[in-house]
This record gives sequence, structure tokens and C-alpha cells, in this order.
Amino acid sequence: MPNIATFLKAEITRLARKEIRGEIGALRKSSTAHRRDIAALKREIATLQRQNKQLSKRAAGASQVAAETGETEVKNRFSAKGFKSLRARLGLSADQLATLLGASMQSVYNWEHGKTVPRANQVAAIAALRTIGKKEALRRLEEAQAAEKPSRKR
Repeated sequence: MPNIATFLKAEITRLARKEIRGEIGALRKSSTAHRRDIAALKREIATLQRQNKQLSKRAAGASQVAAETGETEVKNRFSAKGFKSLRARLGLSADQLATLLGASMQSVYNWEHGKTVPRANQVAAIAALRTIGKKEALRRLEEAQAAEKPSRKR
């Protein structure tokens, strides 16, 4: 009888080890995959930190150069309502304002109604018009129309 007891004990031990080996194998695979992912993320973080450092140095250098040269970039804002009130304040038609800005009458209409937004160079021209009065606007309009007439005769 002792042979059966030892045989059963040995068989149970063998089966238990086999089960454990199967479970541990799956855990090892997932652990290896996690370690590989963590290493890749660490490399990516290091790369991003280097890039961040380089970009911050460039930005600091650019702002220092701008401060030394006295250059300050002015961002002009545009709103359809403000553009419409500018045209009304200057007492100009959409066609006249388009001539002053070097744009089409349809563009001025679309800008006023908020359908489109002018390009940066047009926004700068609009900002320049904000500083003038009616008389100056009419004088510039006459100059622009006089400059256009010879080109129309061709």
C-alpha cells in the first residue's frame, strides 16, 4: 500500500508542477511585453525631453533677438461687425473700400457678413485704415482711382 500512496503523491506533484509551469509561462510573456513597452516609453520620453529643451532654447534665443532688435510683432484682429462699422465711419461704399484695400467688392461683402476672413496682408491694410478719417480716405481713394485709369485704357 505504501507504493500506491507514494505513487499518487508523485503523480499529484507532477500534475501540479505542469499546471504551474503553464500559468507561469503566460505571466512571463506578459511581463516581458510590459517591460518592452515600458522601455519604449522611456526612450520616447527622453527623446521628447531633448526636443523640448532644444525648442525652448530656440524660443528663448528668438525672443532675445527680437528684444535686441526692437521688433515686436503686432497681431491684428478682425471682426465682421468692426469692419462694417469702419466702412460706415469712413462713409465709403463696398466698391470704394475694395478699391482702397486692393480687393474685390465681393470680398468686402463676404468679410462684412462674416462669410470669409481676410488674409493677413488684408487685415494689416484694414488696420491701417482704422487710423485715418473720412477726408484722408477720400484722398487715398482718388489717388487709387487715378492710378487705375491709365491701366484701364489699354
